[in-house]
Amino acid sequence: PPSMRTALRWPLSLRGFARNFSTPMENLTRKPPSGPASSIETAKVRKLRPLTPGTRHQVRIDRSHLWKGRPMMHLTEAIRKKAGRNNQGRICVRHRGGGARRRFRMIDYKRDIFDQPAIVERIEYDPNRSAEIALLRYPHLEGDDAYKYIIAPQALAPGDEIMTSMDELKLKIGNCMPLRHIPLGQDVCCVELEPGKGAQLGRSAGTYLTMLDKQMKDGYALVQQQSGEKRFIPLDSLCTVGAVSNPLHKIRKLGKAGRKRHLGRRPHVRGVAMNPVDHPMGGGEGRSAGGRPSCSPTGVIAKGFKTRKKNKPAPLVYESRKAAQTAIKLAKRGD
Repeated sequence: PPSMRTALRWPLSLRGFARNFSTPMENLTRKPPSGPASSIETAKVRKLRPLTPGTRHQVRIDRSHLWKGRPMMHLTEAIRKKAGRNNQGRICVRHRGGGARRRFRMIDYKRDIFDQPAIVERIEYDPNRSAEIALLRYPHLEGDDAYKYIIAPQALAPGDEIMTSMDELKLKIGNCMPLRHIPLGQDVCCVELEPGKGAQLGRSAGTYLTMLDKQMKDGYALVQQQSGEKRFIPLDSLCTVGAVSNPLHKIRKLGKAGRKRHLGRRPHVRGVAMNPVDHPMGGGEGRSAGGRPSCSPTGVIAKGFKTRKKNKPAPLVYESRKAAQTAIKLAKRGD
C-alpha cells in the first residue's frame, strides 16, 4: 500500500540528509590558493554529497567559525532594491532582481581612532561582500560609539587586541599604520590611495598588496597588486597588516540556479538565441556563431577591449598590469 512505501522511503532519506556534509576536502584545487601561509589554515571547504542534482557539484565554504546571531543594528542600513533600474525605471543592468533581503553593514574604512586599543568581539558574515567582517569594541568609548565594523584579515580571531596609529606598531595581524612603517616584502590589505580618504585597495576576499620599495620615489611607496600592477602610494596612507579573510571564496560552486536567484541574479539569455531585433548576435538559420565578436545588446564588446585613454597620464603607475603579465608569460616560456 502507499503508506507502506512512504514508511520505507523515510528512513533512507533521513539517513542521507544526516550524511549531507562530508569531511572537509583539501584537494579540490590542483594547486593551493596563492597568498600567505595562513590562508589554508584559517579556511575549510566542504564538498556536499550528491543526494540531489543541486548538491552534486556544490562546494561550500565552511562558516562554522562565524557569528550565528544578527548584526549590530545601529551599524547597518536598509537596502532598497533597484532590480537594475535607474531613476527613470529603465533597466540599466540586466539580469538583476529578487534575492534575499539584506542590510548594508557600514564598514570603518578610515580606522581614524588612533592610539587606542580595540578588542575583536566576533567575526561575522557579510552578504554584501566576499570578505568576512570583524566587530571591534573600543573600551575607552561608551554606548554605540564603542563598536565599529572592519574588513577582517586572515587569522584574526575574537579576543585579539589591535590598534591604529601613525607611529610604528608591532607587525600583528589587524594592526593599522602608515606604509612608511611596513617592511619590504610584507603583505598588507585595506590600503588608502590618499591619506585620510579611507581604504580603497585590497578589500576583496583573499586579496593583499606586497611592499616592494620605499626609496624609489620621494614620499611614495612602491607596492604590487595581485594583478601584477605596480604603483606608487603615499607613505602616509594607512594600511592593515595581513591579507583579507575568506581566501577560498573563489573556488565555491553554487550548485544550482536557485542559489543564484537568492543572490539577486536572474536568468541570462544568450544573444545568439535571440532574434535580430533583440540582439546584434541574434538571428540566422539554425545554430549560428553570431557573426561578430561577442557583445552586449548595445554592441559593447563583451570579452575585453582597451579602456585606458592614451592621452590620460598615469604617473603613479610604475608598471601596468598588462606589462607585468606579459613579463610573467615570457619568463615561463624561457624567452
